[in-house]
Amino acid sequence: MTTNAIEVENLTYQYGELVAVDHISFEVREGEILGFLGPNGAGKSTTVKMLTGQLMPRSGKAFVLGTDVTRYPKQVQAQIGICFEITNLYEKMSAIENLKLFARLFGMQDFDAEALLQRVGLGGRGRDLVERYSKGMKQRLMVARALVNRPSILFLDEPTDGLDPVSSEAIRNIILEERERGATVFLTTHDMHEADKLADRVAFINQGKIVALDSPHALKQRYGKRALKAEVALPDGSLVSREILLDHQNTAQVVSKLFSEEQVVTLHSEEATLEDIFIHLTGRGLA
Repeated sequence: MTTNAIEVENLTYQYGELVAVDHISFEVREGEILGFLGPNGAGKSTTVKMLTGQLMPRSGKAFVLGTDVTRYPKQVQAQIGICFEITNLYEKMSAIENLKLFARLFGMQDFDAEALLQRVGLGGRGRDLVERYSKGMKQRLMVARALVNRPSILFLDEPTDGLDPVSSEAIRNIILEERERGATVFLTTHDMHEADKLADRVAFINQGKIVALDSPHALKQRYGKRALKAEVALPDGSLVSREILLDHQNTAQVVSKLFSEEQVVTLHSEEATLEDIFIHLTGRGLA
């Protein structure tokens, strides 16, 4: 039986008069990757800070691993890993020293920093000072630090934002490996492609409110359109696009007519993206 790693009920936070998170409720199952999607300023990072005991909610409840995080933040923090959007490493120390410091804070014995660095693609660079690392290397070290205590829940706040493709792919692979290990992953991002690749379910947050929560496939089926997109060649050699909706009664006849009357060069299926759906629901983009 699947149980919930995170349960949130009417969680709210305000910065002065600004309601950053507005009575949101949701749950995250054990072993699930939840993509928390929204543009900058939507309330993603504030939600993470409340769930990890860094901010006290103005109202509402948040249970992480069955524990009320507002009452017992230290107990929760001992079982989770957090990777922030902004790096906060000790840059005058080496990567190994950074990881061993956190291992000591968690009271871990026989911690193998080299093995963890190897896992995030930093093997052989562990004795380098962090100040000599590139942005991508620092972000991979941030992810490694979040994994030091083998967390039950991994909170990742925009972990691949602004990174090169190689660093981004390395971090995505680690996220999938952590789910295979049984960890729950709470991934905040405004990158719809990343969420589509990784998340079992996604929650759309806009202006502090959750406007949709479901699997990417279910959201596309509910809000998107299914279509075929064809490129056809005209007599003068130019190409034009044709779109055929798949859910109409006359779809088969339209496809048959297309092939009998026109020169079809390419044909492929087309579905709504998460970006399309977010715009449909909120009137604004994720970026």
